Amino acid sequence: MYKVGLSSCGKTLNEQLFADFAEHGIDAIEISPEWFEYRNLNYQNLYDFSRRYGIMLWSYHLPFPSTDICSSNNGVRLCSVQYMCELIKQASNIGIEKFVIHAGLEPVSLVPEKRAEAMAYSKDSLSQLADFAAQYGSLICVEDLPRTCLGNSSEEILDLISVNDKLRVCLDTNHLLKEDNVDFIRRIGDKIVTLHVSDYDYADERHWLPGEGKVQWKAVLDALKEVNYQGVWMYEIGYKCPNTIERSRDLNCADFVRNARELFEDQELTVVG
Repeated sequence: MYKVGLSSCGKTLNEQLFADFAEHGIDAIEISPEWFEYRNLNYQNLYDFSRRYGIMLWSYHLPFPSTDICSSNNGVRLCSVQYMCELIKQASNIGIEKFVIHAGLEPVSLVPEKRAEAMAYSKDSLSQLADFAAQYGSLICVEDLPRTCLGNSSEEILDLISVNDKLRVCLDTNHLLKEDNVDFIRRIGDKIVTLHVSDYDYADERHWLPGEGKVQWKAVLDALKEVNYQGVWMYEIGYKCPNTIERSRDLNCADFVRNARELFEDQELTVVG
């Protein structure tokens, strides 16, 4: 149905990772290092590994919490945008076209006037980044986020991307605490061009494997089909067990490929945790 991808989620971006993906049937990767590792990325190696093992360089998660595009501090905001532009240029040059971004750091005030100010700063930054990325044929994909973060509802996501028609959306299936994934998908529609797939309990983000939480996956898949989603089924889940769930072992590449097959074929999900 969809090609299956896996975010690096801080995993070491070496040749062995790409070889493991290829061996187990992972089709694509999102480049998502720890925040302090971005400056040390070897983009030529990433390109070479992707070609050698047939792994698509699908998306790139722009850094956080080292950047904040909604900061009221003009210097912080400007430096954040400039740094992201450098990364977009480097990653676009090896063929990555989708750049996932957080609209700002939390906590963000819930006081209407202060939140509107943060939204305005973020929208200005997002518009600059969208125009810059477009020069390289790339897209800025604003991610829905939980709690007090900007973009914690379809209403805020639509407001954020309204500032520039080049902006698109990354649906994270374990971040919505105010509305259902299906409602979000239907409201955002074909602006969704990439995913972060994981499960949760609707209380907070968990990044569990689908089947370990409460997401109704058939309904999510049906809604994505309705809006003609054409991208990768990109898991954003680490191998290690988080402290919010118990598993008998760590996850591996084969778990994600099996999970995707079971989801796509509407089979009972194998539950590890």
